[in-house]
Amino acid sequence: MRASRMLISTLKEAPNEAKIDSHVLLLRAGMIKNEVAGVYNYLPFGLRVLNKIENIIREEMDNASCIEILCSAIQPKELWVESGRWMKYGPELMRFKDRHEREFCLGPTHEEIFTSMARDLIKSSKNLPINLYQIQTKYRDELRPRFGLMRGREFIMKDAYSFDKDEEGLNVSYQNMYDTYTKIFTRLGLHFQPVLADTGNIGGNGSHQFMALSDIGESEIAYCDACGYAADVEKATTKESELDNSEMLPISLVNTPNQRTIEEITAFLNVDPKKTAKTIIYHDYVNNKLVAAVVRGDREINEIKLVNAINSNENYLELAKEEEIVNLGSIHGFCGPKDLNCDIYVDLEVAAMKNFVIGANTIDYHYLNANFGRDFNGTVCDLKKAEAGDLCPCCGKPLKIERGIEVGQIFKLQTKYSEAMKCTYVNEEGKNIPMVMGCYGIGVTRTLQSIVEQYHDEFGIKWPLNVAPYHAVIVPINYKDDAQKELAESIYKKLIENKVEVIIDDRDAKPGFKFKDWELIGIPYMVVCGKRAAEGIVEFKNRQTMIKEEVTILEAVERIISQVKNI
Repeated sequence: MRASRMLISTLKEAPNEAKIDSHVLLLRAGMIKNEVAGVYNYLPFGLRVLNKIENIIREEMDNASCIEILCSAIQPKELWVESGRWMKYGPELMRFKDRHEREFCLGPTHEEIFTSMARDLIKSSKNLPINLYQIQTKYRDELRPRFGLMRGREFIMKDAYSFDKDEEGLNVSYQNMYDTYTKIFTRLGLHFQPVLADTGNIGGNGSHQFMALSDIGESEIAYCDACGYAADVEKATTKESELDNSEMLPISLVNTPNQRTIEEITAFLNVDPKKTAKTIIYHDYVNNKLVAAVVRGDREINEIKLVNAINSNENYLELAKEEEIVNLGSIHGFCGPKDLNCDIYVDLEVAAMKNFVIGANTIDYHYLNANFGRDFNGTVCDLKKAEAGDLCPCCGKPLKIERGIEVGQIFKLQTKYSEAMKCTYVNEEGKNIPMVMGCYGIGVTRTLQSIVEQYHDEFGIKWPLNVAPYHAVIVPINYKDDAQKELAESIYKKLIENKVEVIIDDRDAKPGFKFKDWELIGIPYMVVCGKRAAEGIVEFKNRQTMIKEEVTILEAVERIISQVKNI
């Protein structure tokens, strides 16, 4: 491809909307262009990268005996009502009506469609197991679209669904996809970590996320170097404290004027935060009631664990308003579980404690020496957010915390959708048996940006060779110089003959301008034809290392061809 005929839309500076390096570079390098908040167009360089990522995914999915199809993004309300998700999914679901007032949504995910398809097309156990997948655009009405392709309203996803006869078959399909995802992300050059994960709105029992490690990741990973345990903090558990066998002391009411926060109350009473428990009251709009969550004073509540415990949805869980707390018989800043008239959920850690401080539901008062089971009751469950230094649930060693970008997730759906939607097969005895399902997603566009987040420097993007928009660029310092032009054209021709994706920069522009463009765009190899062109000597530059060398034409060509053949 000749640069003079390309759409090269590089920018000196990114729009103000871009806050993280990868978003800045995708805009500046002319990979994407913003349409509206959370919606992007893919420009020529970005589309080539996107296609290569998709092809790698296809190759590995096909190698894993999966079958590609393509579904509509428009989904009828009736299927979502069957699954029970039409209202539960939340405000991210883009709903609309056609001219006949029939209700639809733009698919944020495709469990209902694939389940209905399997229900209609698969009747015999002879067709099982089967794994169907697609690469398609999804739509979610994100409240705060941000960070470019990381969290948008429109994005491209690879989603797959396996259908098996039984749980044993699902386990095989699930492991197959776990291994396939490992191959995909390894080929893409990502530094990633598979972790145990919450199933969220998708549902089911059992899930792993594949996290691209990054300081800007929205997710936190808890992991153990000693035994290999790893989980998203939404799912992470810890080794629980042993039951405190201390003798229970008499509960007593103490005046704590204007001491509302844990920091204030511990300083005022001169107690360790670990000897306190805080009570947070929420409004659960799915079940339309108030619930209280109780965790140790120095802990944070994991709201994902809470919504799972109360069978709700994170999009419909909010902190209770002041008037709601008052109507419950409490007061903000002094809430406690004793005599609280709502459903109470108590963290395992609190249930094991003795003689701790809680709010008294009366302004300026707290209780000393409160004890679970004697002074208050509730549903005991894991509610706390895992923190660095907590003990690993598997081996008891300290956990570490790192941030990551979720690029893929796999789920054991089991019969959550097949039972609700009557997706069955006929077994040997002639009975209708629900198919056992798995679900497997990769955020294709998010993966693209994650690669940029891991592969860049102050000059621009450093694409891995197998996903780079082009493998090499030939840059004559002065294309009007006959020796430089002739040499550049000969190299260009030789590389094309050997199936190298190559650009020749024939633009009438200053060398520094050209160099900055290709460094920003991230072409892996640059061959500069300059003052030694007549001698057959060029400058060879590796974008990953930024090392420049003077080499012969033959050596430059052979290096590039050799590297391309190995991808």
